[in-house]
Amino acid sequence: MGDPVLHSPASVVEEITDEIRTLVADMFETMDAAPGVGLAAPQVGVPLRIYTYNYADEDGAPWRGVIINPELWMRPLEPGAPDPDEESEGCLSFPGERFPLRRSDEVLVTGTDLVGDPVRIQVDGWRARIMQHEFDHLDGILYVDRLDDGDWKTVQKLARKRGWGRPGSSWTPGVDQIDA
Repeated sequence: MGDPVLHSPASVVEEITDEIRTLVADMFETMDAAPGVGLAAPQVGVPLRIYTYNYADEDGAPWRGVIINPELWMRPLEPGAPDPDEESEGCLSFPGERFPLRRSDEVLVTGTDLVGDPVRIQVDGWRARIMQHEFDHLDGILYVDRLDDGDWKTVQKLARKRGWGRPGSSWTPGVDQIDA
């Protein structure tokens, strides 16, 4: 959570090159090894507007893809506190923890896919949460930055205890253990 690339807006992808295709393949591999439901390029140290996603619904139907240079529109948030059982999420940039966070229940995302074709995704529920979470990474926002004061203080304590929050402090998904 301390790497500066995670706290700065990512740059637009000007051209989809072999280097970009390799990056996306590596992102899928990292996301799957973690395991995670999404991964943004800044999370692997690359300040570009790309994210991958992978989620299976209750029926096990896969939903997997990549969005390059996404734009996001969302329905206004419902008022009230988030439900800790239904609205908690985690992040590979702050691994091993989950905190409740209110998100919009419906979003529309546009962008391009890996071959440059237009993408338009309108989703709700957990899929909408994933889209918002990964989009935030592209704007330099971690989900822990959006938490209420009480949870934010807990995040700070955990980060200090684990030695996180400093540039160069990282873990490798699927390899390194998360010290709880």
